[in-house]
Amino acid sequence: MTVYGLHASHEQIPPADLLDAVVRAEQAGFTAAMCSDHFSPWSVRQGESGFAWSWLGAALQATDQMPFGVVNAPGQRYHPAVVAQAIATLASMNPGRFWTALGTGEASNEHITGAGWPRKDIRSARLRECVDVVRALLRGEEVSHDGLVTVDRARLWTLPPEEPPLIGA
Repeated sequence: MTVYGLHASHEQIPPADLLDAVVRAEQAGFTAAMCSDHFSPWSVRQGESGFAWSWLGAALQATDQMPFGVVNAPGQRYHPAVVAQAIATLASMNPGRFWTALGTGEASNEHITGAGWPRKDIRSARLRECVDVVRALLRGEEVSHDGLVTVDRARLWTLPPEEPPLIGA
């Protein structure tokens, strides 16, 4: 089956306009949507960058059946336990309608923490750790981890009825 989706580009379009666009897209027959999770636009002239997680909650509520996904980079700007909690919350309120693609990030977004920007091999290893943490938390496990990310006795208290898909970005 062919899937027609809409990419809600937060770094280019104001959040309210993106919300209107996904509602209209579903009404027009689109069957999927996803959004970027950027802190800043690619260039000043794009001039936007809404908070993806807030927008996703509104978009899932404003549409009837369309599944949504987000591309996220845990490990520097976001702690993997917080990402897991966000995923679990959206997936528990919208079973079968939410997925997440996890990647290593981009310096243009991650620099805001003030931490240095690691080499690609280190970012990839950190991503592997983050994926393991997120998966374990989504399974309901208590997680402690010491490595490129640190987690101390994290557990999600709200779990979705089924584990939402995690995809490599």
